[in-house]
Amino acid sequence: QVQLVESGGGSVQAGGSLRLSCETSGISFLVYDLGWYCQAPGKQRELVARIDTTGTTNYADSAKGRFTISTDNAKNTLYLQMNSLKPEDTAVCYCNARFLRLDYWGQGTQVTVSS
Repeated sequence: QVQLVESGGGSVQAGGSLRLSCETSGISFLVYDLGWYCQAPGKQRELVARIDTTGTTNYADSAKGRFTISTDNAKNTLYLQMNSLKPEDTAVCYCNARFLRLDYWGQGTQVTVSS
């Protein structure tokens, strides 16, 4: 059974930092591409950052230079370090694991940034 469980969201002031974690079970980081997506109020869910099985990363323009995606393969955990947060980063953020037609999502964690 595949499970993705996010944590680490919260409320911070602009300029602050959060570290999101996604603990996974039932998948191999050697096979699945992993990512973080965020959904701001009234908007569609959008890609923030992805990391593939080779360790290659890509980021949304809004995340470049501020956010860092990483993995701890020994802990089967995906991270998103979010620095220099802005009020427009307020969203529910989800982790994602994808391999061919297999596509798994966590339940989401709320990120709230106040000005």
